[in-house]
Amino acid sequence: MIDVRIRETREARHIMDAKVRDVMTPGPIGVDYDQSVGEAARAMRDWGVGAILVVSNGSLYGLVTDRDLVVRAVAEERGADEPVGPLSSANLIGVDADADVHEAMRLMRQHGVRRLPVLEDGQVAGIVSLGDLAMQDEPDLAFAQLSAIAVAV
Repeated sequence: MIDVRIRETREARHIMDAKVRDVMTPGPIGVDYDQSVGEAARAMRDWGVGAILVVSNGSLYGLVTDRDLVVRAVAEERGADEPVGPLSSANLIGVDADADVHEAMRLMRQHGVRRLPVLEDGQVAGIVSLGDLAMQDEPDLAFAQLSAIAVAV
């Protein structure tokens, strides 16, 4: 019985000590603001991701998700050749790679977002999603298991 408690305490401490860099998806994919909706969708498909960064004039402008493409492009009957930039969410909130995962969770809750760009030395080093945090915090929860399946596909 004592061994189980020690192991559970060590596991809980490990989860609490986790840094954003430990759970993020590194090397985020980006497209230019003026690239087409179709190019953005193909980039997501080809890289197996659900969100990509949008860059304008060499600076991070926003983030566009597969859901954005459906809700803001397909549902509004925009053409696949229209620019993706206007569909993206601007004014992004970022999190430092060395922040603990609880800080990322707090920022997501506070700003009502599901993904955060991860910053390291002033550059975007990755993206952390709600699913990444769920798998880290409670890997046995159904949501975390579904997120793990989505990553594997």
